[in-house]
Amino acid sequence: MAAVADFLSQFLAQLQSPALAFLIGGALLAALGSKLAIPSSIYQFVVFVLLMRIGLKAGIEIREADLGAMLLPAALSVFMGLFVVILGQAIFARLPGVPREDGIATAGLFGAVSASTLAAAIVLLEEQSIAYEAWVPALYPFMDIPALILAIVLARVHRERTKGGERKRVDTWAIVRESLRGSALSAMILGIVLGLLARPESVLESFYEPMFRGMLSILLLIMGMEAWERLSELRKVAHWFAIYAVVGPIVHGLIAFGLGYLAHLWVGFSPGGVVLFAVIAASNSDISGPPTIRGGIPWANPSSYIGASTSVGTPVALAVCLPMLLALADVVFDLP
Repeated sequence: MAAVADFLSQFLAQLQSPALAFLIGGALLAALGSKLAIPSSIYQFVVFVLLMRIGLKAGIEIREADLGAMLLPAALSVFMGLFVVILGQAIFARLPGVPREDGIATAGLFGAVSASTLAAAIVLLEEQSIAYEAWVPALYPFMDIPALILAIVLARVHRERTKGGERKRVDTWAIVRESLRGSALSAMILGIVLGLLARPESVLESFYEPMFRGMLSILLLIMGMEAWERLSELRKVAHWFAIYAVVGPIVHGLIAFGLGYLAHLWVGFSPGGVVLFAVIAASNSDISGPPTIRGGIPWANPSSYIGASTSVGTPVALAVCLPMLLALADVVFDLP
């Protein structure tokens, strides 16, 4: 009982973080009918700055890190991306009134990764002085790309089977190219490459670091407003999507935390790294994934997978999973 009480107290404490307050504040503004609007160009700039900072720091760390220590977390990231899609599509296939392609598209987004959730987790870890390997954000594409590829492949195979046509070869490389061209992933990869090949420490410290937390607060404010506005879209589709969007991130995060704990025992993966890995798994793509899914599965209903991801999944990952995983790490690892 003491462990449960400790977990609950830590969970409530995490909910008071400034990052989550901006998310909740944005939702409240939208619910109250506020006319506040932030131009999309500013939103895109904010996302770019956040992901460049994450990528630069990861690239610098990878340059000096033991690459062998990354192998197991990278392999677990690929596994989680594929596992979430397989599990999600199997669940949706058994639910009444859910078109199979909509379920697969939704599972694809929940197997992919949210850059905003990752950025919020990094801020919370740094605020609480919880150490983590700076290369952990570089696990993003290892989970994101396999999930999107598998979802598109499964959806196309299902469509050809139901139409009774001849199965056609799926251009996997085209899906990879489309994923890499997405704004979020391409910005992070650019940062990683620059961190690896250049010496960007001075610009990181003078420009990206001071702006990081302020930019994240703007992003979360925007996402809170957008999440509330998209709730109307989700009401138009089966309620199963909303239920999955609430339960899925929690289950995915807990499974990933367990796998991360095994990596901690086997290769010394840090407690902060375990939390970030679990947060990545609990998140769902809200920036780069939707355009990729829309292009790869154009016959799926965007209200289903984007509504489930943006209006429910991302807020759950930020407001529930993130504090839950930090509180769980405090109990398991006895963090300072």
